[in-house]
Amino acid sequence: MTRFLIATMAVPGHITPFAPIARELTQRGHEVAWYSSQFFKDKIEASGARFFPIKSAIDYGDNDYNRYWPERATLKGLDQVKFDFINLFVGSIEGQYEDLLEILKDFKADVLLHDSAVVAAMWLGLAGRLPTAMLNISVAHFPSRDLAPFGLGVLPDSSTPGHFRNRIMNFMGNNVIMRPVNQAYIDVAKRHHMPVFPFRPTPSPFLTLQPSVPEIEYRISDLPPTLHYIGALLPLTPEFTPPVWWAEITQSSKAIVLVTQGTIATNSEQLIQPTLQALETENVRVIATTGGKTAAELGLQVPANARVEPFIPFVPLMKHVAVYITNGGFGGVMIALANGVPVIGGGNTEDKAEVNNRLTYAGIGINLKTPTPTPDQLHQAVQTILKTPGYKQNAQKVQAALARHDAPHEAADLLEKLAATRQPILNA
Repeated sequence: MTRFLIATMAVPGHITPFAPIARELTQRGHEVAWYSSQFFKDKIEASGARFFPIKSAIDYGDNDYNRYWPERATLKGLDQVKFDFINLFVGSIEGQYEDLLEILKDFKADVLLHDSAVVAAMWLGLAGRLPTAMLNISVAHFPSRDLAPFGLGVLPDSSTPGHFRNRIMNFMGNNVIMRPVNQAYIDVAKRHHMPVFPFRPTPSPFLTLQPSVPEIEYRISDLPPTLHYIGALLPLTPEFTPPVWWAEITQSSKAIVLVTQGTIATNSEQLIQPTLQALETENVRVIATTGGKTAAELGLQVPANARVEPFIPFVPLMKHVAVYITNGGFGGVMIALANGVPVIGGGNTEDKAEVNNRLTYAGIGINLKTPTPTPDQLHQAVQTILKTPGYKQNAQKVQAALARHDAPHEAADLLEKLAATRQPILNA
């Protein structure tokens, strides 16, 4: 029996992808412990893992970020993004490092699996404490001569002029735009005598699990040698009591349009309300999920052809959907593509610009390039998707590529190999 320790940030999108892997490992007879937010204790334990709570860092797993950092509510756009990186992510490193060291005294892990934002876990691997594996929770966008900085939504360029452009943009990104974030990380790293590097998604020197397929990713010439595409990690579906109107979806001859706002940028006025308005006279059925609040609580005007719910599991819902509208959350996009559903993306915070750029790059959807599209923009995008067969055809090609993988099984195989060899698992 092998012992695996999982470490994830206190963010829903950072937790959901790990549950199928934890379930697979425990079903194989391994012992799995999971360090994360107390707000996800039940979900973590449902995977079969032993739960360890965040103790020495702020546990913001309730998503009420403005309560923990009231000044955040006054910030917009890039200023809020930088604030979140400094406080939610860099600000958690020291507490997480302390917690993980304490956990390892009791739970003698053979491998530590972490998400891309848990730098404290990466530190343990770099310090030689144990082999570490990173499960990326977004698109494959790591340091590369072909790529501009992550988060800007700039298309790749592998030409000689493109390489020059990328060097300049990466220098500016690291030393000007994201300088406060990088300086905050440098200060933390130096206090603990840890390596200093730009604070951005970094592949593991041992094993990097990428829950997607090359068909939706940028073609780059210097793919990280430890990166392995494993296909989509679909969430474990909880017990689900369908709403009373469920037959309107399963038996409808109308196109079903699903719109969601996300789990961090949750302002329903950005996507949900304009979508309801854009499609209220169209011969479609609109389903909106708010992420926690009712339509009444949000003051939404719900037309006759729409239904609004705080939450509906996407796995049973997406098979009935014709178009998915999202701010660009990677998990929801992968569920859509696993069902061959074209995507309309509207969002530019966190990793959203990068996720949404892949929609046009792979021909599987439309990137609106704004978190606040107008009803006219949304109406036009939906009509374009429904009337242009290529989007559906390309989404179905990605669906076929994803179907060739069993992500939890492949991830577990690679993690077992890492535990056995304690050496980098190369993709060639």
